[in-house]
Amino acid sequence: MKRAWIVCVALAALAVPVASPAAVSQTDFKNAAKFCKALRADMGSNTFKQTFGTNKNKRNAYGKCVSKHARTMDEVHSDAVKNCKAEREADPAAFAAKYGTNKNGKNALGKCVSQTQRELKAAAADEIENAAKQCKAERKADASAFAAKYGTNENKRNAFGKCVSKTVRENETVGQS
Repeated sequence: MKRAWIVCVALAALAVPVASPAAVSQTDFKNAAKFCKALRADMGSNTFKQTFGTNKNKRNAYGKCVSKHARTMDEVHSDAVKNCKAEREADPAAFAAKYGTNKNGKNALGKCVSQTQRELKAAAADEIENAAKQCKAERKADASAFAAKYGTNENKRNAFGKCVSKTVRENETVGQS
């Protein structure tokens, strides 16, 4: 009976068309994967799992990280395009002179978007790493108080991830003020 149920669910999943809320290109997934591998190496495996893992044994951390950052990178690209178009509209000649590298400066928008995107990605990576370091220090100071403050599930083992998420959101709010 269990096997029949699994087969039915699998067939139903195949019948439903996959629709993503944000159009994420394949290059974003590759970039997010590289970013998450580097982040895992920098943060350490346990910290990385605590930050991004959502299931009981935290083995889904890498997938959750890649998914989150693929969407983030899509948003970063959109923001970079908006910023560059606004800068171009303000002074087209100066914009072409600043970013254009070919003889007529027609590649200025692409160069601007690439540069702005790199800067925004680096800033986002730094925010997460800094938040994780802050939370790690706070947890090291008093682990039980840390778990009580941030933990939301029955055993409070999700405290580290909740702390990192909250810290990043707070830093974004402070940066916008």
